[in-house]
Amino acid sequence: PQEMEALDSGRTVWVTHPTEGYQMGKIVDLGTDTLTVAPIRSPNKTVTDVYDRVFPADETGNHVDDNCSLMYLNEATLLHNLKVRYERHRIYTYTANILLAVNPYKEIKGLYSEETIRKYTGKSIGVMPPHVFAIADKAFREMKALKWSQSIIVSGESGAGKTESTKSILRFLTVSYGATAGVIEQRIVEANPLMESFGNAKTMRNNNSSRFGKFIEVHYNEKFGVVGGLVSHYLLEKSRICSQMAEERNYHVFYRLLAGAPPQLREELYIDPNAVYRYLNPKSRKEKSIDDLGAYQVMMTSMEKVGLTSEEQLDLLRLVAAVLHLGNISFEEFTKDNKEQSAVSRESFKSFSAACKLLGLEESELRRGLVARVMTTTKGGGMGTIINIPLKGDQANNARDALAKALYLRMFDWVVNRINQCFPFQSSSYYIGVLDIAGFEYFQENGFEQFCINYCNEKLQQLFNKRILKEEQQLYGREGLSVREVVFVDNQDCISLIEAKIHGLLDLLDEECKLPKASNQHYTTSLHQKHKGHFRLELPRKSKLNYERSLRDDEGFIIRHFAGAVCYRTEGFIDKNNDALHDNLEAVISGSKSPFIRSLFPESEVSRSTSGTKKLALVSVGSKFRSQLSELMKKLKGTGASFIRCLKPNMTMESDHFVGGQILSQLQCAGMVSVLELMQGGYPSRAPFSDLYAMYKSFLPEHLAKLDPRTFSRALFMAVGMNEQDFSFGMSKVFFKAGKFAEFDQIMKSDPENLASLINRVQHWLVRQRWKKIIYGAICVLKLANKIKYRHSNAIIIQKYVRMYLVRLKHRPRYKGITKLKSLRRRIEIMREIVNVLKKDKEGLVKRITEMEQTLESEIAHIQSAIVTQEMIDSNYNMLLRQSEQFIKELQLREQKQIEEEKEAERLRKLKEEQERLRRIQEEMERERKRKEEEERRRRQEEEERRIKAEMEARRKREEEEAQKRREEEERKRKEEEELERLKLKQHREEEEKKRIQEEQERRDYELALRLSQDEGQGQNVIIEASVAKPLESRLARQSLKRSEKYASKQQESLRKKYDLSKWKYADLRDTINTSCDIDLLEACRDEFHRRLKVYHAWKMKNRAMKKTSSASRMPESVQQEAIQNPPTPPVRKSSLSSPTAAQPPAEIPPNNTQRFFRVPFVRPDPPGQRSLNKKKGWWFAHFDGQWVVRQLELHPDREPLLLVAGVDDMQMCELSLDETGLARKRGAEILEHDFETVWKKYGGRPYTAPAQRKK
Repeated sequence: PQEMEALDSGRTVWVTHPTEGYQMGKIVDLGTDTLTVAPIRSPNKTVTDVYDRVFPADETGNHVDDNCSLMYLNEATLLHNLKVRYERHRIYTYTANILLAVNPYKEIKGLYSEETIRKYTGKSIGVMPPHVFAIADKAFREMKALKWSQSIIVSGESGAGKTESTKSILRFLTVSYGATAGVIEQRIVEANPLMESFGNAKTMRNNNSSRFGKFIEVHYNEKFGVVGGLVSHYLLEKSRICSQMAEERNYHVFYRLLAGAPPQLREELYIDPNAVYRYLNPKSRKEKSIDDLGAYQVMMTSMEKVGLTSEEQLDLLRLVAAVLHLGNISFEEFTKDNKEQSAVSRESFKSFSAACKLLGLEESELRRGLVARVMTTTKGGGMGTIINIPLKGDQANNARDALAKALYLRMFDWVVNRINQCFPFQSSSYYIGVLDIAGFEYFQENGFEQFCINYCNEKLQQLFNKRILKEEQQLYGREGLSVREVVFVDNQDCISLIEAKIHGLLDLLDEECKLPKASNQHYTTSLHQKHKGHFRLELPRKSKLNYERSLRDDEGFIIRHFAGAVCYRTEGFIDKNNDALHDNLEAVISGSKSPFIRSLFPESEVSRSTSGTKKLALVSVGSKFRSQLSELMKKLKGTGASFIRCLKPNMTMESDHFVGGQILSQLQCAGMVSVLELMQGGYPSRAPFSDLYAMYKSFLPEHLAKLDPRTFSRALFMAVGMNEQDFSFGMSKVFFKAGKFAEFDQIMKSDPENLASLINRVQHWLVRQRWKKIIYGAICVLKLANKIKYRHSNAIIIQKYVRMYLVRLKHRPRYKGITKLKSLRRRIEIMREIVNVLKKDKEGLVKRITEMEQTLESEIAHIQSAIVTQEMIDSNYNMLLRQSEQFIKELQLREQKQIEEEKEAERLRKLKEEQERLRRIQEEMERERKRKEEEERRRRQEEEERRIKAEMEARRKREEEEAQKRREEEERKRKEEEELERLKLKQHREEEEKKRIQEEQERRDYELALRLSQDEGQGQNVIIEASVAKPLESRLARQSLKRSEKYASKQQESLRKKYDLSKWKYADLRDTINTSCDIDLLEACRDEFHRRLKVYHAWKMKNRAMKKTSSASRMPESVQQEAIQNPPTPPVRKSSLSSPTAAQPPAEIPPNNTQRFFRVPFVRPDPPGQRSLNKKKGWWFAHFDGQWVVRQLELHPDREPLLLVAGVDDMQMCELSLDETGLARKRGAEILEHDFETVWKKYGGRPYTAPAQRKK
């Protein structure tokens, strides 16, 4: 585009893209609230987006290890950095102290080798490239240094790589720091394959998805040696045991047993690899991407290494096979005594018999437990009549599935407890916990399991927000650090919706389970009624997916989670929440001949189940999970936390395929954009002064030990060469910028040799600082002495001139009188000349002249020696003047007589000479008169200039007084209406914040639905309606940068003006300003033009680069501060006297065409990382035509002047109006037009033609 060079030199930015997230382009136009960008890949097309969705780009294309080191900190550069690193097989990236891990979906050679473990052991973060090993090493060293247990929270969506990251962390901790503690560390690692076999399964998004949550603790003693471990598990997905979704599999152990069991074991377990098992999805039996045979060998090896005996291994496999056989048991219905009953079908006798043998049960007992239910009536609290109730076919199927789930769940609990027994410990001092729990899940059909999993992720996200965002900002406030506040969405309302007492979704579900005729429909209707109008809860028909809209209101509900809206089907909620065996079936299982089976169902539980109060005393699955989650959150809150955010590059699990839009959605849901915004000015690492001082106190010499901890800490940081911009001192702690962990860890190391070296450097730094203070003191003394001498010499000069002035004032009449008398000497000379010519009575005349001369000299001597009044001097002067004139006349008469006697020729000659002489005297007197007139003219001109300047100063004071009066009047009115306005403003802010949260939630819901449709929507039933996306886009288009309320009112006022310029292009506005002769149109274009410039410059300031360059500013800092502190007051329009209801056009304010000129000094800022004592000063000149600057000149001391003209250099010029700059109120800032034009022409500036003087 032709305008590209004019618009900020074609600035490169990031603009949104539907699939890639962001694309790079160049700005080609500035809109009212939008930017128009030409994508680099498609330069002939343009994309228009709001300012909040456009970000500046770094054209270098380099990648960094820490996102906080990017030149521009925003979500677009964060996404681009991840993409560049992913393409170079660098899957790990830091964001301050948080690790981002992008799943490569392939093996990267040497990434997790033992050599890599050795490289990262004991190394500070920042020394080596980002890695999961670095986070594990950091957790151990912080535990050792801070004497505080640590937790590593691995989070992310299903398939993002959480399980692999957890295994890598445990492997690092056991290999690097556990080599001397025995076999405990090895068992912790070797237990993972066993847990994965029983708790992991293939899903649509992950081939090895953990279907349970686990918190693995590695415990240490006071010497930081491993003493044991503990595994806590949460919410195993029991529904997967009996049924799976298409393209998903049951738990790994079933497939591994069928694929890897030797023939003898198969016969003992009555299993056949080629047989059909209903609990296993037939389409997923042979998965090419999974090696079940090799995994079986790994599983058996893991059993042996964790200490399971051969008999225990066989018991586990028997129970696994029994569950498979239970799934193949079917029932047939018949009618007896007018009651529908069921019995085990003949086709499943073989499976039924195998299950009984493997479980150690009598066939008759198990048959009776599956097809009938025993109930005991109660009367008066005692045992009553026992009633045997036959079950229908579907009820028998449910009893069978409940038995299979109960057996598998008890078996999984036994496996985890048995694993914990292989690394027991009596006591420990600290521990490092690694949390691996199912990530946020959303499928085409979401049930009770997804509800609980997403509830857990809500709690973890709240912990992340509180630990990283909320507590961090509160700490900055307590320590007195100036860090920009970051606003984030709090999900406490969503958590309260789920876990609140009485009316929470979990408590409502428990209450429904206690009802005699509980139903999922009644539960769904109840929760919608209890929480009607809740922002987080919606009806299914309000979903953004067509197939979810087909659900009835009593069949499901939508929860707006932090990651987006998820629709849950309530079918099966009650059964899964109250998933318990019938009393008689549990009694049958507890009577098994197998000791292993009996151990899974203790007698205490069975005896309690025979009482009639079991249903009321039952702890539901949801309540149990809530209690477990509460205990987990207490543990996490009581430890130091490190976060690893795992990311999925795509939904198809393909390697080397990076889908930016999906990654961006995960980053936004994980809160990484808010973290990046906080870390832009934050300090992610810190340490108390006292801790640092205590660490080095034993190594300090006596003279250094006397230093206070704060001074010592500053000396220590300077000694290691840290820049002052990299850390900041709070009230009690020192804080470090992001990316400075290497220096921080170097200080925190406890190596004696390193400490001694640091102490020497501290001493060296202290000596240098003291020597600098001495030098600076001496320089200051010398400067003070020179200043005193300079002032002394100037005082003498001032005294001299003052004395001279006083003397001249006192003796002015005398020396003026002497001057007048001395002027008579010329007359005496003339008399002598005349006497010399005369021939008669010459001696008498000479005597008279001598007497007159003596009288004159005596009078002069008298005036010089005595104080004579002005009247006496004038009287004597007049007397001498008359005498001289009379004598001259007399001499002239004598001379005339003599001349008459001489020849006529001689008389004429002398007369001519005399006339010539008199002419010269007259000419001299004329020149003296002209000189005095010129001096008078100059004096009057100077007085006129002083008068103009005085008028300017008076006008400035008058304007300042008027502005002060207006401010006082507004302040008075503001105080009168303060309470009402405060309430209105509070309500407005709450509405705006609610609207912002709703729009942000809507955007996340839309993106989540879009991802779900792209992932699973091959048919028409998962197509997103276009009508759903359009309102969202319109809401996003309405977003803009925040402005002040005064500016908003000014914008509303401009909408009522004569011209609608909102659709004009930036270049059209500029051309109209340069060429138009229509004053009204010109003023309207100027207002709109500069309004857009203000919005654009505000956007640039918001997205300024972290690595600041020493670029020139558009205006002096004093002008900017004045505009911020004293915003202009909008003009008050007088209301018409007519009726306010009458529709009249608004009055137009005539344009202000006053030409005003200003000059302001400025100080150039120091380059980044440098501090100069001698600041470089310059001058800033500005010419305002009305309210807007049209010419601007910057004079720098060491470079060429910078001349800027409106219409050509607008991006570099001051965009503020004259009222906003406050220059008219600044004393001494306004100058004359002549002064500005002189400087402007001196440096080659072109003349300016005002719009009113343009020719049409």
